[in-house]
Amino acid sequence: MSYLAGATQLFAVAAGAPLVLGRMRQIRARLEGRVGGGVLQPWRDLRKQLGKQSITPVGTSWVFRGAPVLLAASTLLIGAVAPLVATGSPLDPVADLIAVVGLLFLGTVALALAGLDTGTAFGGMGASREMTIAALVEPTILLAVFALSIPAGSANLGAIVANSLENPGQVMSLAGVLAFVALAIVVVAETGRLPVDNPSTHLELTMVHEAMVLEYAGPRLALIEWAAAMRLTVLLALLANLFVPWGVAGAQPTLAAVLIGLVTIAAKVAALAAALAFAEVFLAKLRLFRVPELLAGSFLLALLAVTAANFFSGQA
Repeated sequence: MSYLAGATQLFAVAAGAPLVLGRMRQIRARLEGRVGGGVLQPWRDLRKQLGKQSITPVGTSWVFRGAPVLLAASTLLIGAVAPLVATGSPLDPVADLIAVVGLLFLGTVALALAGLDTGTAFGGMGASREMTIAALVEPTILLAVFALSIPAGSANLGAIVANSLENPGQVMSLAGVLAFVALAIVVVAETGRLPVDNPSTHLELTMVHEAMVLEYAGPRLALIEWAAAMRLTVLLALLANLFVPWGVAGAQPTLAAVLIGLVTIAAKVAALAAALAFAEVFLAKLRLFRVPELLAGSFLLALLAVTAANFFSGQA
């Protein structure tokens, strides 16, 4: 049954990610007084892109062609190993904190190299900005989740979620609250949402993610957009399960537990996506040179979370 849990969460991430993005866009449209394209619009956009011709700029190498595949594959792998529906998926033993963060960084680096490979000013600018953000985001994720791993006694994500299920009071501890705020900030930065980046703009002076993918079209662009939606979905799901783990199936799940876990994680992600979309309506994009200050603050919160976790575990 653990294989069913793993397959279920992988299918849910792959099929549901565009729906999460569509829900966020629809909420923003309603709050801004617009009709919106509907929750299914991202799937329609992907279908349209798949019907177009791929374009390979002159002078680019295999890096440009392979980056979308590597980005999508690394994101799918995170969706397969992370404890989203159950803590006992077949790949749970490899769901180590460092391995998951490494997979995140692998996709980021692949897309940055693709931007540089085009040789355009926008591609290089976007890659430079992306790596600046990533240099602050990835250590913060490591520290914040490490703070949660101290009381669990393991860096395995499934073990951390299982420990939170057994000891719900730890979630509301000082270390837990600090880690949650730090992770919430870096999830926004990692997925290119406001106030760090604006995914709906093509203004040259503000682009980060969009600047790296300007040269893509057709199926490759569809793969990148699909991977970006999956990245957002997986990170929101991880944020939800690390701090609100209720509903996640155990190591030996039954069919009913898997279905409950699927419905629960869908509800959690929908709620977080709605909250993020609501916040974006009232947020303005930060100036580029202010972004490191925000991310440095999240790093400090994660460091304080580790200190608090060590202190209280020593007291215990």
